[in-house]
Amino acid sequence: MKDKKKSLLRYADNVASPVIKPEDVKAWETDSIKSVNRHFNQRFEEIKKEYTKLIDEFKWNELVYKSKYTFKPVQGKMYHLYQKNDDNKDLFLSLIGPDEWDMLFIGSFKLLSNNKWEKIEDE
Repeated sequence: MKDKKKSLLRYADNVASPVIKPEDVKAWETDSIKSVNRHFNQRFEEIKKEYTKLIDEFKWNELVYKSKYTFKPVQGKMYHLYQKNDDNKDLFLSLIGPDEWDMLFIGSFKLLSNNKWEKIEDE
């Protein structure tokens, strides 16, 4: 019965027993660390791009809402932001497109259903 218990041991119990070596986990650990670091770096870059985009949207919205306009904007309609002149930094919103007159054009915007101004990129 004593020999049966010895055969169940997970380690060598005498000099004649086979050598049991632990697995080399260093290579696995190194590869795993590289893999997880790539994941975190990629995710960080995604969040950084998203943050930058959010800040840009915030700044454009702030600019449009602080501009002058004498009408109630309609959601889904496009409006154009202009600067009065080089000396005066006053901005105003207009229905008139940039190709219809010679004013200092800043950008085109559409009012979304959540009252956020979306900048329309030039094509």
